[in-house]
Amino acid sequence: MKNTYKLITYNFKTLLLFELLYKIIISVVFTPLSVLIFNLTMKLTGYSYLTFENVGSFLLNPITIGILLILLLFISIVTLFDISTMIVIFDESYHGYHITLKDALKISIIKTLKVLRPKNIMLMVFLLFIIPFLNIGITSGVISSIKVPEFIMDYINSNYILFMLYFIFYILLVLLSFRWIFVFNYMILEEKSFRQSRKSSINLVYSKKTKCMLRIFSYQLLAILLFIISFLLIILLTYFLCNIIGKHLIVKSIVISIIGILTSIAGLIIFILSNAITFAIISGSYYRYKVLLEEEIKPIDFESIVKPKPKKSLRFKLFVLGIIMLIIGGLSTSIYLVVSGKYNLNIEYVHKMEVTAHRGASSKYPENTMSAFKGAYSLGADWIELDVQQTKDKKIVVSHDTNLKRVTGVNKNIIDMTYDEIKELDAGSFFDEEYKDERIPLLEDVLKFASSNPIRLNIELKPTGHEENFEKEVIDLINKYDFKDKCVVTSQIHSVLKNVKEYDSSIKTVYVMSLAVGDITKIEYADAFSVEASSVNSSLVNKVHNSGKEIYAWTVNKESSINHMIDMGVDNIITDNIELAKDLISTSNYSYFVKELINFLRQ
Repeated sequence: MKNTYKLITYNFKTLLLFELLYKIIISVVFTPLSVLIFNLTMKLTGYSYLTFENVGSFLLNPITIGILLILLLFISIVTLFDISTMIVIFDESYHGYHITLKDALKISIIKTLKVLRPKNIMLMVFLLFIIPFLNIGITSGVISSIKVPEFIMDYINSNYILFMLYFIFYILLVLLSFRWIFVFNYMILEEKSFRQSRKSSINLVYSKKTKCMLRIFSYQLLAILLFIISFLLIILLTYFLCNIIGKHLIVKSIVISIIGILTSIAGLIIFILSNAITFAIISGSYYRYKVLLEEEIKPIDFESIVKPKPKKSLRFKLFVLGIIMLIIGGLSTSIYLVVSGKYNLNIEYVHKMEVTAHRGASSKYPENTMSAFKGAYSLGADWIELDVQQTKDKKIVVSHDTNLKRVTGVNKNIIDMTYDEIKELDAGSFFDEEYKDERIPLLEDVLKFASSNPIRLNIELKPTGHEENFEKEVIDLINKYDFKDKCVVTSQIHSVLKNVKEYDSSIKTVYVMSLAVGDITKIEYADAFSVEASSVNSSLVNKVHNSGKEIYAWTVNKESSINHMIDMGVDNIITDNIELAKDLISTSNYSYFVKELINFLRQ
């Protein structure tokens, strides 16, 4: 801990300044530039939007492959430069040398250029795919936001075999990454190849893998605990000072403001140095183990690098010139997008965020049953989401799965059964024996219930390709109960929405998407969009709202995810956790913390 502390603090000013500049440049320049390149790729390949229906053909397009490879290479270089600069600064700290930001950048550029050789191509794979997947704190820069989508993780977690396979795969990657944990140190400091660095790293942690893993994880845990303790102490200090001050509202406000500003500054510093702290721990372990194994630790040849040989000066100048041009280009692009309105920072769009019960109150009742729908209504849901399919005798029943084995234990497809056969099946026992008498309802049953109660329906059509007049049968039922103004018809298949609109253009349609990239507002026959939460961002929400349409987010169950969707300003949150979503939405308009603070100040 002492060594790690020294690595961070000895050249703290240089380290903080670099990480601050790096994060600003990434946010203001490189991220918008990457988005612009990706959008250009879509334009060149003739795609205005991407969903799971067309993403395969887009990714297999030769233009896409070429540009994405260049973009991935660019991202990996930017990330490698961040890691390289941190390691250089830490090395100077370890040897007791003070280094300026200018010299650190100069050394890092040269070190990064030496790493960027064809024989080190696998390093890019390690940077872009293995490290972000692990999400253990050693991510850096623009790759730190790469995550496995929540709906995929929910599916994996619900399947025991998939979960075990994922868990085993995850553990193997963790073990692999920790064997290679010092790869960057060897490549940057000793200028070894990726292959040589892997071997050296494996030798360094040999017989110490467990200790190394525990060291890094425990240091990160300690950092989190220190942050929590510091935050609690700040709260106690605020409470103590406010009690001393008494009922002087103005003085209380000033004290809280000062403490809040100082806390924000401290939090900002921790955020800026989050990656640096982890790499300081790794570098500290690197030096410690080299000392234990009596390996030579040579300092960077500062003079020869800061004063490079003439033959290297042109390459160096071209690299710097390229970086400067990218920064100018990216900054200019960002300014243009904001000024032209293509990057909408504000939007005049007022709406009431609503909650949809996913397959009814499916966390408390068997999904897609009348109990689940009645439960959703009693819990205060604004909408009920349900899935419909057609039986052999043309009846419209409510079921998510095409095959009934999961919910009834009967291994038959709905399209091969009559409703008289289906209505005899037990659709509740799979959830709990308490619901053994639950049956698979008809869409008509749900419409009758919803017509008698103030709740709306999100009806998702799930065709198998063997139906007859499927869309017509659903719409006729909706019109029979005069329910078109209180429901939406949704589907993941675009042609279904087309059929709906061609039969009755007044029905509101929603396109359900697991992936949403580009200008989805150009999709025909869709009056709104239901998007998997990991694809939802503020730019997408603004674009959809500016087109006069709505955007729903599915399936959002975690508090952090629901809050994120609230911050994005989606119109509807589709969730299994109705009560949590309703509560978070109701408190989001007027923060609980603000309420409590005002109440406290008034005491």
